[in-house]
Amino acid sequence: MCSTAAIGIAMPRRRAWRAARRWAVVLATWVGMSVIAPGVAHADDWGCQVILCLSNPGGPEQYAECVPPIEKLWTALRHGDPFPTCDFGTGGSQGTSAVNTFASGGYCREDLLYWGGPEQSELLCNARGAIDVEINGTLYTRVWWDAQGVDRTITEFYGAGSTQVPYDPTQSARRFLERQSEDEGGGQGGGE
Repeated sequence: MCSTAAIGIAMPRRRAWRAARRWAVVLATWVGMSVIAPGVAHADDWGCQVILCLSNPGGPEQYAECVPPIEKLWTALRHGDPFPTCDFGTGGSQGTSAVNTFASGGYCREDLLYWGGPEQSELLCNARGAIDVEINGTLYTRVWWDAQGVDRTITEFYGAGSTQVPYDPTQSARRFLERQSEDEGGGQGGGE
């Protein structure tokens, strides 16, 4: 006999497992096609590989096949090169895209914000950028790259089965400052 609490826990796990399994099938198909038909490569294959790897809930370099295209991406972005594109072809995957935004004090995760610059008076972000991957027009993953060090990433997964709620990185500085103000005020209310 199952309790309703057990069912409530099992359902998100089941959805997360299905999403991970679907992603593994797509990755296996991509790897298989790369081995079987290497001469069929198109100019935009790198961009498609990048989107596929960035959409992995386990992180963009979880699988060995993703390491070379993602390492190439980090190098390109560090040099200021544009984000690669992917032509999904006729009837392709509409609503699927990836966009890089360079991080700053005004676009960051709250836990990556810190005081730096001259006299520690400038709000900075401890990441170089964030890549939002949308599938079917909905945020699926956000990958913070060079987060707290070169080649470190933080992947936020928002796809099926995720309990994470998407947030707006442009609002993190406001929340950071509000929290800091509350901490300095000792968290005391104005009542008597």
